[in-house]
Amino acid sequence: MLRNTSRIAAAVLGSVALAATAVLPAAAAGHGHSPARHHRSAVVLGAIQYDSPGRDDHSNRSLNAEYVTVKNTGHMPVNLRGWTLSDRAGHTYRFGNVRLGGHSQVRVHTGIGRDNRWDLFQDRRDYVWDNHRGTAILSNDHRRVVDIESWGHGHRGHQH
Repeated sequence: MLRNTSRIAAAVLGSVALAATAVLPAAAAGHGHSPARHHRSAVVLGAIQYDSPGRDDHSNRSLNAEYVTVKNTGHMPVNLRGWTLSDRAGHTYRFGNVRLGGHSQVRVHTGIGRDNRWDLFQDRRDYVWDNHRGTAILSNDHRRVVDIESWGHGHRGHQH
């Protein structure tokens, strides 16, 4: 009797495990993006300030008011070394040895500045993010796209 109970329990557990693996890819595809194009990651794009407040006078202050936030939504820290933040025009920022703690974020500013744990700087002298239409693309160190946010014509807009 005990032997049959063990076999039945093993069969049930095996069936549950098989069903869970069949459901897992559908749940992992969440985040509102196509699973074929994006790699599931705890690191995602957050607030994007694509239109620098005030006049676009190309001052460093104005350039640094334009930024993209990168958030770690997971519990574990992630090293962003080799990750990239880019746009469709080919402007690309490559992260150095940046450790993003669990449930933390960092802003990537366009202008020149001194990196710290909350702010990183692309050290550019011109704007990257188009005020009217644009796309921010976050890719991991294997060049897999993990998140994309677009705004402007044909998009809902994602400025925070």
